[in-house]
Amino acid sequence: MLRPDVYGVLHAVVPPLAKAVWRPTVTGLEHVPPTGPVVLASNHLSFADSVVIPVVVPRKVVFLAKSEYFTAPGARGRLQRWWFEGLGMLPVDRDDTRSALASLDIALEVLRRGEAFGIYPEGTRSRDGRLYRGHTGVAHLALTAGAPIVPVGLTGTERLQPVGARIPRVVPVTVAFGEPVQVAGRFDGVPLGRARRLLTDEVMAAIQGLTGQEPAGVHHERAARS
Repeated sequence: MLRPDVYGVLHAVVPPLAKAVWRPTVTGLEHVPPTGPVVLASNHLSFADSVVIPVVVPRKVVFLAKSEYFTAPGARGRLQRWWFEGLGMLPVDRDDTRSALASLDIALEVLRRGEAFGIYPEGTRSRDGRLYRGHTGVAHLALTAGAPIVPVGLTGTERLQPVGARIPRVVPVTVAFGEPVQVAGRFDGVPLGRARRLLTDEVMAAIQGLTGQEPAGVHHERAARS
C-alpha cells in the first residue's frame, strides 16, 4: 500500500494536472462528506471513470485496479504506477478466483479506516450506454460498515477513453453527485438479502436520475474486464 506521505505528494500533482487538461463539469460535490467512511457508487462507461472521480473529489477516494497496472516494467511502467498511486488506487489480482471476496475485504478495510471507497454496482462497463441492474455488493459494504452511499452519475467518459483506446481524449465530461443514501437504522428487521436488494435498487435509481440513462432492467454479463 502507498505510504500516506507519498500519496499526499502525488495527489497534490496528479488531480490538478488532470483537471487542467480535461476541465470536467462537476455538480453536487457538497454531497460528498468531507470526512468519515462513505461509498461512492457510480455508473460505469469507461476505464477512465476510476481516474475522473478521484480527480474531482477533494478527499481521497480508493478504487481497486488490476494488479498488472502496478507491475509493468520499464520507465513507462513506473510512470503508470506513479499515476495510479497518485490517485489512491489499490492493486487487486483479478485473475484470482477468490478476488471478488478479497475485493470486498479490501473495501471494508478502507471504510473502517474512515476513508471513501469507489465502486461500480453494474460490475463492468456498459457497452451500449444503458444503465444495468446493480449487484448487491455496494449494499453489503454500506450495511456492514454503516456508511452512507453517495450516487455518482458520469456522462461523456465513454468518449474520453472509448473501449480499446489507449490514450484519453479531451472531450466534455460531467460528474454529478447525488444526495447521500443513508443506511443507519433503515433496514432493521428486514431480511439481509432483501435489504441489500432494496438498497441497491434505490442507489441505481438515484444514479439513473443523475445520468438520464435508459435502464437495461437486467444485470450486465461480464463480457470483458474493465
